[in-house]
Amino acid sequence: MKRKDLVDWEDFEKELFKQPGFKEAVKETELEYQVARAIIEARVKKGMTQADLASAMHTKQSVISRVENARTTPSLSFLKRLANVLDASLHVQFKM
Repeated sequence: MKRKDLVDWEDFEKELFKQPGFKEAVKETELEYQVARAIIEARVKKGMTQADLASAMHTKQSVISRVENARTTPSLSFLKRLANVLDASLHVQFKM
């Protein structure tokens, strides 16, 4: 049963994209979103919480949260440490 006062996500998203500047803002933050999503997926695949990952990286859980919420852009050294802790390889590429 669907409540009338709840907005369907697809309808809400369509309305957002009608707003001036929204589409451009999404494009500008796409890379940060992809990085955050990749970090979350890798962490979850390893069965780690944010706190587990933070501890292994010798940082705070709040740092991991900010990166995963795309509130900050991680440095290359952070990503290298992260890859090491997750026993993963880090790949950077330019597609043309």
